[in-house]
Amino acid sequence: MNLEDEFAQYRGELVAHCYRMLGSLHDAEDAVQEAYLRAWRGFAEFEQRSSVRTWLYRIATRVCLNALQHSSRRMVPSALGAPGTDPNDLEAQALETSWLEPFPDLLMSTDPALVVGTRQSLRLAMVAALQHLPPRQRAVLILRDVLAWQASEVADLLETTTAAVNSSLQRARAELAKLAPTEEEYSEPDEPVRRALLDRFAKAFESADLVALEGLLTQDTRWEMPPTPTWFNGREDVLRLLAVKLTPGEGLRSMVETSANGQPAFGLYIRGRDGAFHAHSIKVLTVTKAGISAVLAFHRADLFPSFGLPLVRFPQV
Repeated sequence: MNLEDEFAQYRGELVAHCYRMLGSLHDAEDAVQEAYLRAWRGFAEFEQRSSVRTWLYRIATRVCLNALQHSSRRMVPSALGAPGTDPNDLEAQALETSWLEPFPDLLMSTDPALVVGTRQSLRLAMVAALQHLPPRQRAVLILRDVLAWQASEVADLLETTTAAVNSSLQRARAELAKLAPTEEEYSEPDEPVRRALLDRFAKAFESADLVALEGLLTQDTRWEMPPTPTWFNGREDVLRLLAVKLTPGEGLRSMVETSANGQPAFGLYIRGRDGAFHAHSIKVLTVTKAGISAVLAFHRADLFPSFGLPLVRFPQV
């Protein structure tokens, strides 16, 4: 295998690693591109004291830490304040805020040895929780608990001591325990039940069937819509929001299934005056055995190409 092919085989997992660090797919792709440029330029000095994969992770982590010196952490609306109650009184879109972005599953590694750890560590709630950690703590936790690096390896990368790494890891784990989802929240229903729930959700959303949606949402469900800071908590308030925002009628909306962060997702298209369906938002669902417990709706049409979805879809004749 030549060097170019060897570099290429790690691209997907490096993008995922940088995404955990940065909370943004676009920033992660930029970071990996910068890491590869540095690797090409510095390969003559690579002494092969580690594998090429480990060496690339070291470079990419340093690129991310450097980027985090000049940026604010990625946010979700629920981290900014209390939920709203009036769907007719939404705050204006906060385009200057650095919002968390979804990660398309089609970019995930296909290596079976990486899939299980990748899925859990890339779930939206987990990545949102990671953003609360200081950058170096974030790097320590990801390298130790996701990539299973030795403390001495992390210490060498961060130019610190093993004791300092272990102390940082302990603090990071304690903070994450307060913020990250529990194992129970990760528990999804069996596939036939999950499949039926998603099909019913898509159909109910397309037709603005609030009665059907009520039966699919959990009592404590949460609905967020970055870049709009206002978010809603609890089935009653979420349904009140949907009653205002979903115009009743068939053929006005189209939901295309996809997946993000190891979770089910839909690309929502809205029918325009030209008769075509135009990209509107990527909705990432948290599905539990009790129903849909959260929807994070990213109102950004520019995300669609990353999911392999077109910006415009035409009705089938």
